[in-house]
Amino acid sequence: MPKSKCCVSKDRCKRCPIRMLKEGTLPAGYTVKKRKLVKVSKKAGKKVGTLPTAA
Repeated sequence: MPKSKCCVSKDRCKRCPIRMLKEGTLPAGYTVKKRKLVKVSKKAGKKVGTLPTAA
């Protein structure tokens, strides 16, 4: 499991979320935003403000 926040060291530690994201070893359902580990929500894929098309 990665750390919850990047320590911003020059040589990245083995549990650094940025390093794990780059290598592809970050667990499923997680991503890194602003050097912090965040859980991906299921709503993230939908576009906000679009109307459904009438059929």
